[in-house]
Amino acid sequence: MDYDYVIVGAGSAGAVLAARLSATRGVQVALIEAGPDYGSAQTPAAMRSPNPNEIIVGEAYGQYRWDDLQSRRTRGQPPRTYWRGRGVGGSSAINGQIAIRGVPEDYDGWAAAGCRGWSFAEVLPAFRRLETDGRFGARDYHGDAGPIPIYRAPVSRWGAVDQALAEAALDAGYPWEPDHNAPGTTGVSPYAINSLGGLRVSTNDAYLEPSRGRNNLAVFGGAHVDKVLFDGDRAVGVRLLQDGAWREVRGGTIILSAGAVHSPAILLRSGVGPAVHLAELDIAVKAALPVGESFQDHPVVFAPVQLEAFARPPQGFRHTNLCVRYSSGLAGAGPNDMMMVALNAYGDSLGRHVDAETGAPTVGLMGVWVNQCVSRGTLRLASPDPFVQPVIDENMLDDPSDIVRMRDGVRRLLALATRDSVTAIGQVVDLGLADATDAEIDAYALANAGDTQHATSTCRMGDPSDPASVVDSDCRVLGLEGLRVIDASIMPSVVRANTHLTTVMIAEVMAGRLGG
Repeated sequence: MDYDYVIVGAGSAGAVLAARLSATRGVQVALIEAGPDYGSAQTPAAMRSPNPNEIIVGEAYGQYRWDDLQSRRTRGQPPRTYWRGRGVGGSSAINGQIAIRGVPEDYDGWAAAGCRGWSFAEVLPAFRRLETDGRFGARDYHGDAGPIPIYRAPVSRWGAVDQALAEAALDAGYPWEPDHNAPGTTGVSPYAINSLGGLRVSTNDAYLEPSRGRNNLAVFGGAHVDKVLFDGDRAVGVRLLQDGAWREVRGGTIILSAGAVHSPAILLRSGVGPAVHLAELDIAVKAALPVGESFQDHPVVFAPVQLEAFARPPQGFRHTNLCVRYSSGLAGAGPNDMMMVALNAYGDSLGRHVDAETGAPTVGLMGVWVNQCVSRGTLRLASPDPFVQPVIDENMLDDPSDIVRMRDGVRRLLALATRDSVTAIGQVVDLGLADATDAEIDAYALANAGDTQHATSTCRMGDPSDPASVVDSDCRVLGLEGLRVIDASIMPSVVRANTHLTTVMIAEVMAGRLGG
């Protein structure tokens, strides 16, 4: 049969779209997911856990990840694993469960760049629609009846590193802000978390599970999409492999919601992308667009803390409850362009940094990341083979603005690490940067920066006249009919926040525009 909507990817955006669009009787929706399809009752305990380490790295859970996907963080580093979720819920099923919005200036910047309808005032109703904020839901910039529960752990339930970094930052003059999702706020905040009763709530749980059983929603699990099918310039379906057989699923509107890595990969295999790159792979050009050209993620540098015995959390303890947002005032950056975070445990599921007798993690981390990024990387196909992962060069810290602010951030982080609240819980590992020059800090960051698994901007939204745009303000792929991309890949730039909540917002906005 032909569907009204064929949605590829059941993650942070796709599950939302499928639930919202199929709520309209008579609208036939197909949701196609490369990974496993499972109900909430079948969710493994490691995925529910407040600490995501085991689901991210545990050998038993490889079916929920793309373990063969790699990226090069900076030009000076070799490629290594880039964690993305696989299966219903997508990365919302394996991420850190952080429910933080970007700052209003992020969305206002999108609108100013030609993305009509995406200013903060215009997207705020979608943020309110998606959440039930357990503490601030009654306020006019929050929601109290949405599918995603929002929780903030009280300080009494924080870990030792959470508490130490918070006290150090407050002593240093960073302000306290109980709600980082309130417009115009900054400083030390408890992280908002998408959990209920201490258990993760993914988009599979929040959106897809209540929609199961609708006779107008078909979910195809274990269905790996190769490419989009066209009739002239109109998208009419997708080609996929399921249960060892190739088949086609056709529909009136094709929506790619496979995420900032796999949505662009599908487009490229379909002939939508940079003409030179497609020619290298002998792929006929359907539409010459800058797919994969604007990759962004947040670069982060960590300072490890060798924890005293009393500060070591039990296995499975919540890994982070705290963020410190601040404005550097450097290189023309805007508000909250930087962020510091605490990680209470590192390695409790890696088999490293764990006490042999108690099994308790022995190392915590304090990190600083560039929240407002300028540097951009690329995503390319290594092969037209749909089972070969794309090549990601994140190119982090390439722009002078990012490296200047990271340098300042490292110095701020190391200064906080000397305060009594931090030294009381353990010994900060010497990174050799106490008296380092600017050049030495820059070199360290380029050699050691990680990312935060916040991939965005590979199918960039913008004015159709902008040569950097792949989709227009309604997420329609330029020059083609019946094809949209709706997920984190359309962000014009990565927001100053973890990206999950903004991705859900994008799907909510577009579901509303499509009638859901």
